[in-house]
Amino acid sequence: MQSIINFILELDKLKGVTRKNRPLGLDRYENSAEHSWQLAMLALSLVSYAESAIDINRVIRMILVHDIGEIDTGDTMVYVEGDWEERKLAELAAVKRIFGMLPEDQGADFLELWQEFERGETPEGRFAHAVDRAMPVLLNLNNNGQSWRENGISYERVVGRIAPPIKTGCPALWNYLEPRLEEARRSGLFGTSDLRVESNRDER
Repeated sequence: MQSIINFILELDKLKGVTRKNRPLGLDRYENSAEHSWQLAMLALSLVSYAESAIDINRVIRMILVHDIGEIDTGDTMVYVEGDWEERKLAELAAVKRIFGMLPEDQGADFLELWQEFERGETPEGRFAHAVDRAMPVLLNLNNNGQSWRENGISYERVVGRIAPPIKTGCPALWNYLEPRLEEARRSGLFGTSDLRVESNRDER
């Protein structure tokens, strides 16, 4: 019991990992714990649109663990370029540390889910990836392109990063987003500078 409580209290640190999107109507930035909760709700709501039959319970479990490594590494925008191999190795080390707080069988199960999400090869992994890529887009489309404009993210950068996984994991969601992204481009909601590598480090 104590090891599980210690693990859950460690996860509280995810609330302190800030991201680049602001919640709608708020001045502050969202945190990674909020992001994971919202992804879980989006996945539950979109399950009938998945590209094939999926185990939604497995998807939700994947989503709930996918950003836990950010407790140690901080968050990096999906649109940055460079250093991804180094970052993923750091995240793997982080989740091994954190899941290692649990009884061995539970920790191994969570690590397997994390790795399945990272690989994105199963129907559940592809759907989880699609949802993960879509949520920041939905926030930006409904928040005047906030994080795109603040961080100089171009239309081309956004589409290049999100279109392939969304088309693969949830084609209907891409059909919804594509014309809205084009309208956002016409409305000037994207940035223009060349973003390289930037991460939000936990400031605790």
